[in-house]
Amino acid sequence: MQEPDITPDLIEAHGLKPEEYDQILEIMGRVPTFTELGIFSAMWNEHCSYKSSKKWLRTLPTEGPQVICGPGENAGVVDIGDGQAVIFKMESHNHPSYIEPYQGAATGVGGILRDVFTMGARPIAAMNSLSFGAPDHPKTKTLVHGVVAGVGGYGNCFGVPTVGGEVRFDAAYNGNCLVNAFAAGIADTDAIFYSAASGVGRPVVYLGAKTGRDGVGGATMASAEFDDTIEEKRPTVQVGDPFTEKRLMEATLELMATGAVISIQDMGAAGLTCSAVEMGDKGGLGVRLDLDQVPQREANMTAYEMMLSESQERMLMVLDPALEDAARAVFEKWDLDFAIVGETIAEDRFVIEHKGKVVADLPLATLSGSAPEYDRPWVEPQAPAELADVPQIDPIDGLRALISSPNYAAKQWVYEQYDSQVMADTLRSPGQGAGMVRVHGTNKAVAFTSDVTPRYVAADPFEGGKQAVAEAYRNLTAVGAKPLATTDNMNFGNPEKPEIMGQFVMAIKGIGAAVKALDMPIVSGNVSLYNETDGAPILPTPTIGAVGLVADVDKRICDVARDGHVLLLIGDTDGHLGQSALLAEVFNRTDGAPPPVDLDAERAHGDFVRAQTDWIKSCTDVSDGGIALAAFEMAEAAGVGVSLDSDDTAFLFGEDQARYLVACNFDQAEALMGEAHKAGVSVQTIGTFSGDQVTMGRSSAALDELSALFRQSFEATVT
Repeated sequence: MQEPDITPDLIEAHGLKPEEYDQILEIMGRVPTFTELGIFSAMWNEHCSYKSSKKWLRTLPTEGPQVICGPGENAGVVDIGDGQAVIFKMESHNHPSYIEPYQGAATGVGGILRDVFTMGARPIAAMNSLSFGAPDHPKTKTLVHGVVAGVGGYGNCFGVPTVGGEVRFDAAYNGNCLVNAFAAGIADTDAIFYSAASGVGRPVVYLGAKTGRDGVGGATMASAEFDDTIEEKRPTVQVGDPFTEKRLMEATLELMATGAVISIQDMGAAGLTCSAVEMGDKGGLGVRLDLDQVPQREANMTAYEMMLSESQERMLMVLDPALEDAARAVFEKWDLDFAIVGETIAEDRFVIEHKGKVVADLPLATLSGSAPEYDRPWVEPQAPAELADVPQIDPIDGLRALISSPNYAAKQWVYEQYDSQVMADTLRSPGQGAGMVRVHGTNKAVAFTSDVTPRYVAADPFEGGKQAVAEAYRNLTAVGAKPLATTDNMNFGNPEKPEIMGQFVMAIKGIGAAVKALDMPIVSGNVSLYNETDGAPILPTPTIGAVGLVADVDKRICDVARDGHVLLLIGDTDGHLGQSALLAEVFNRTDGAPPPVDLDAERAHGDFVRAQTDWIKSCTDVSDGGIALAAFEMAEAAGVGVSLDSDDTAFLFGEDQARYLVACNFDQAEALMGEAHKAGVSVQTIGTFSGDQVTMGRSSAALDELSALFRQSFEATVT
């Protein structure tokens, strides 16, 4: 097959700027082959190289006594005691999911699961954070149904519980939905596997499913804006097979136990190219590949297609040659491909052979380490407009507006399509705040949450970034878990626009300040830029996935409110309505500044709640919708009415931070208030749980009526 000439149009089609191609010519000293151009394109695109974000990502706190491995590997690793670690990461599959929602979401789940078990951990939990366009947009329902089915279809078949997540709607996502997938697993601290190759002349082994043409160019597509040619991009979406992935996991974990694995890497974005280059670069070695040995499921594949294919359920490994037979036997038992496709070499080269010819010969370390790194111009976003007066409203009317919105209605239509109980260790299911899974065979558990409030970030990226971390911290605390660490998924528009880059920079600064103050270092993550269609960007959405530890499951906060319980508010209330859910849903307004985040107060209040689990029966943090929505959700989950003393709009619907609602008996409330006084923490009684009404001041409605509205509104919107 005749290779195309390297023309300016071909260079542009590969997502390379003219000055970047000039840099390639300088590195190569000659014109690259078509395959070499594809390899540079894959390694240097935004999705793989982080060329617009590296400068700022380096500023994030990533270390702590609990951190075993921070960013740079397939996933982050955090110590949970007793010789065990939790391994976790979140990453995006936004562009593929908009083009082909089922497979885009499904392969997003598959990719993040591989990141976890590639490091030797058996996955124990999954979450997802989903952002869709306006409910009445013509594509929204199709995307919702396809994405939710894809997440459930892959995760359920693979056999991992989906224990949490979030779903939001906003017109800013009309042309670019977000699908952020999270997975976590447990491994022994002395049996964690890394990707750095070592040893010259060792076999490079291809593991798993065969290579096809699906996903060719996927990483480059994910580093570009959408336009009216979007349907032409459908072939760049991968196709997943969860049953193959399940076998791949079992085979990989069994293989690791043989001692044959020197290093191992998931084949994710850019497939063979990225996995081979990363393994060689981290180990200071070169790699030679013979593509004739690559298992293929389609005829007449070119070297270019094989190197850039993103076919799923594949791994690359450097093998101890003395254990080749034992390793091969494991994969043959699981009916998976096991093929020696190359070797490590001493020279700093990435050599690719196909049909007896060298089709690529590149300096490996330079290919990996010389990707452009941009210090893009950025402007600090303007301060938001001052909040105009917000009129007093009937609080029950305000509550009805929130719970009938798909943003705040119950999401059981979504999470009931996910298996949350497989493996039988789930202690807290979706829809109840942070998810929780017992560490099998122990009396400890790990809690998980995913949080961000994009309208806050749009109004003030610094405070919005802080708030995303703070809310994750509170969600873990509210179930009695000690927050350990975070993973981030930075979803933004085009970084070449200074205003978008300003959002990114200030959000990073806010996230960095919060994870440092709350001792929740960033240990893994993903950046997804160019989330725009026809120049219209998404809301800045820096999703924070967080993990916490419950050292003794008997000390977790897991009960619901009971008739006769007192409702306590921990934290101070100023009635901050700027950027609130009430403004957005009732008044269709997005004015004012978001609530400021006092990180010292967040830490003090979180420490206090976790120290008082003997007195606290039920707890939730106060966030979107303020006290009114949080108290209603507690009452609805318990099936008991709640009466709040106030009917003041700002008090009920303000979204001041660092606050929790607590339900407990009267004598426990007294003890809790005594401890709060000693700790200098503000606590006040604001209501009681009893009867069958939801009452706020002089306004009330039947709990059953409100519950039906809460439970039915989401499904009514999306079906």
